[in-house]
Amino acid sequence: MSQNVTIGNGQLTAIVAAKGAEIQSLVPAGGQDVMWTGDADVWPWHAPNLFPIVGALADDALVHEGERYPMKQHGFLRNSLCEVTLAAPESCAFRLADNQDTREQYPFAFALTVAYRLAGDRLDCTFSLHNPDTVPLYASIGTHPGFRRPLGNTARDAHVVLFDHPEPAPIRRLDARTLDLEPKPTPVEGRVLLLRDVLFDDDAVIFDRLTSRRIIYGAPGGPAVEMDFPDFPDLGIWAKPGIAPFVCLEPWQGMASPAGFAGEFSLKPGVVSLQPGATRDWHYSIRILPEMPELPR
Repeated sequence: MSQNVTIGNGQLTAIVAAKGAEIQSLVPAGGQDVMWTGDADVWPWHAPNLFPIVGALADDALVHEGERYPMKQHGFLRNSLCEVTLAAPESCAFRLADNQDTREQYPFAFALTVAYRLAGDRLDCTFSLHNPDTVPLYASIGTHPGFRRPLGNTARDAHVVLFDHPEPAPIRRLDARTLDLEPKPTPVEGRVLLLRDVLFDDDAVIFDRLTSRRIIYGAPGGPAVEMDFPDFPDLGIWAKPGIAPFVCLEPWQGMASPAGFAGEFSLKPGVVSLQPGATRDWHYSIRILPEMPELPR
């Protein structure tokens, strides 16, 4: 059984599992847990982390220097037992490095640290990816936190995502599990995305021309979740089709392979390159607000 680490500061309490460095629970003082329960009959995760890919590869295979390596959707981090490198009262950190199992899927040396820190009413997360090798390292990275819907005692069908800025650019959808090449009209009205159930009939809503780097999720009159993701260029919003009791807000660096793309992983859109000895960080944060801000008219 994987080890869980609990951190708290009087305003927030978080539980993070060593398996996948995945948030299990996030509870404000005097409030209710905002994270999805992980009910296996509905969706068996809470907030999986995605590495070294986001989404699916064509034929579930990573191609590097002409060789094919089997790689399942979202990569192996979410199923990997990480080393707990820090377990302090208000912070924790987890490390995963390449090993025989990862090399069979991903032919690169790497060291990835996922660190969490409570700062007042906010949970900060940093992904720190290091290339210890003498050749470039190629990767995508992201996170997939699921939040309860409804939050608190609000009406489920009143929940929205409020963007920091208007988002008029077209969105992307999936064609089976690869990225549809044809952009679609945005469902965002100004700064507001109404979370209708039919929105997810075609899987995730994918923003690859995003202006905002902050969103707020909730319903008028109830609590809300604010996410800041300054280092992630892409965003996915997903819920299981039907009347899902959760919604996932997913900052990404990269996404599923474009339809028809089966080339070298290094050339896949959204993949970043780290030169030998380099380290790159991605940050995001979750803040629980006591009440959803007033929506723009």
